[in-house]
Amino acid sequence: MNEEYNGYDKEIITTSMVIITQSGDARLEIKNAVSAMAAFDFSKAAECLKAAKEKLDKAHQCQTAIVQNDCADHIKTIPLLFTHAQDTLMTVVSEYNLASQMLNVFESLDHRISALEKK
Repeated sequence: MNEEYNGYDKEIITTSMVIITQSGDARLEIKNAVSAMAAFDFSKAAECLKAAKEKLDKAHQCQTAIVQNDCADHIKTIPLLFTHAQDTLMTVVSEYNLASQMLNVFESLDHRISALEKK
């Protein structure tokens, strides 16, 4: 049996914190990507989004492991912290998806404007 903390499996608490920190780090990368887009530095924006995606993938893997353990009936109770972690991850994934689309739009507009300026 795993060690417990306040009646919860200590592993789920630790994993929840990993999800929250990875999601938070991804959010910072997304913010940096949007700032880079505003400065027309699309390659930097793409790098930041790639870094954000890697962090979100790690967070998602952690979340999936907990959900699989819960489905296998290895977890007695789910702490509120895990719910918060899932909410944070979901929100940041939405921010990532929006920022990725923004990059596509801004790059497309930049190419069109550049083509018009050459005429």
